[in-house]
Amino acid sequence: MQVKEEEAFGKFRSFLWPIHGKELKKFVPMFLIFFLISFVYNLLRASKDTMLVTAKASGAEAIPFIKVWFMLPMAVVMTYVFTKISNRFSREKSFYAMLSIFLGFFFIFTFFLYPNREALHPHAFADQVQSYLPLGLKGFVALFRNWVFSAFYVMSELWSAIILSMLFWGFANQVTNLKEAKRFYGLFSLGANISGIFAGQAITLLSSNTFIPSLPYGSTAWEQSVFMLNTTILLCGIIILYLFRRMHKNVLFEPAAAPKKAAKIKLSLAENFRYLSNSKYLICIAMIVLTYNLSINLVEVVWKNQLKELYPDPSDFNYFMGSVMTYTGMLATFTSLFITGSLLRLFSWTTCALIPPIVMLGTGACFFFVVLSQGMGLNYFTLALGTSPLFLSVILGTIQNCLARASKYTLFDATKELSFVPLSKECKLKGKSAIDGVGSRLGKSGGSLLHQALFLIFGTASAATPVVALMFFGTAALWIGSVFSLGKKFSSVTEEKPPLPVSPEASRANA
Repeated sequence: MQVKEEEAFGKFRSFLWPIHGKELKKFVPMFLIFFLISFVYNLLRASKDTMLVTAKASGAEAIPFIKVWFMLPMAVVMTYVFTKISNRFSREKSFYAMLSIFLGFFFIFTFFLYPNREALHPHAFADQVQSYLPLGLKGFVALFRNWVFSAFYVMSELWSAIILSMLFWGFANQVTNLKEAKRFYGLFSLGANISGIFAGQAITLLSSNTFIPSLPYGSTAWEQSVFMLNTTILLCGIIILYLFRRMHKNVLFEPAAAPKKAAKIKLSLAENFRYLSNSKYLICIAMIVLTYNLSINLVEVVWKNQLKELYPDPSDFNYFMGSVMTYTGMLATFTSLFITGSLLRLFSWTTCALIPPIVMLGTGACFFFVVLSQGMGLNYFTLALGTSPLFLSVILGTIQNCLARASKYTLFDATKELSFVPLSKECKLKGKSAIDGVGSRLGKSGGSLLHQALFLIFGTASAATPVVALMFFGTAALWIGSVFSLGKKFSSVTEEKPPLPVSPEASRANA
């Protein structure tokens, strides 16, 4: 089939644009929707860290606590809400309902919560509580001290899990077949990576220290930056709703293309996890998602702790994060354009899926080496380069973050979503709901629990770094092992025509 596609498109077009003309009315709106969802995700990813890490009496130590005590429960709640809405309404209406929940929150945050944050934050009570607690719980106190920022952080994180992973990818997996997915998904990744460049530039532009007196919002340049960033998010959300409606009206529901109405699959959170536990294939996907999130979380807390020391001002912190996002987007765009599509077409699923953990492991090792050298009498290494240990650790952490996330946005996401495509509709819905809705949060929350335990033992993020490094290496090794295991199962499923069993009972019968 690969030969036929190359002959149909030509070598150059099959490399850069393997889309048939008749597929444009389906591909283009999906591409634009994914671009805008990813654009918003990138804006939120930088802003949420800046607000929480640079808030009063806060820091990178707050991140592990919020991911366990706020993120995980809210991920379960939002997944439960999604399953209830999906059971009651159509796919289209479920998309509108879930997206409206997020847009409603960002509207309230922009025009009520953020302008009144000082009156809403209980600083005096937090100071009193902190005086009775050990230093290792400073991050936990910072969460309710700055609860407005904590709420923004949670909803920003859930945008990735609910809107990007569950809603868009769940929709894409239902309306594309395996042949289309192999050609579409690489270009979707390209759009997401280009959105990272645009988001990075928007953040650096809007995070300047220039105050605009004519703007009727905010008393500082940073407050005005928050307003403009959130207004941009709201506008993008409205455009997404419009495009999704146009696609369902003009493409998916055309008489010639309208699918036969199938029985609706009822979703239940408990049933989804039972379904997941009875499928070795889905367990392997869950392990890959969990180990990725655990790995990136272990590294990022250490990196952001170093970054906060270098850039304590929120505008400077956000400006730097915007630059990081731009470089990540540029690197990921180049990879998607010239590498990802060809790798997916020319090499096995296992080969492509192994690249992200290897990149994560290699760059993480370099980062931890420099961070740990500050406490091992190896400062001569940084002095020989004519820089400070702190600056070098931030730069290496930035390189690690750019390379790891670029590989995530290209090969990791593409191979993970490809692994869902050959499954039955029931398997896709239930498995994806459990894995993307809660499984990804478990990975981040697992890393956060480890950080919390280490904070209580060692007191600070810096003192706990050696143990974090050992945990990181073990997690990366587990990730690689999970890829090999899933690769064997994916090959057997795609070589055989019948999909995986559609019920746990059938799964046990075939085990």
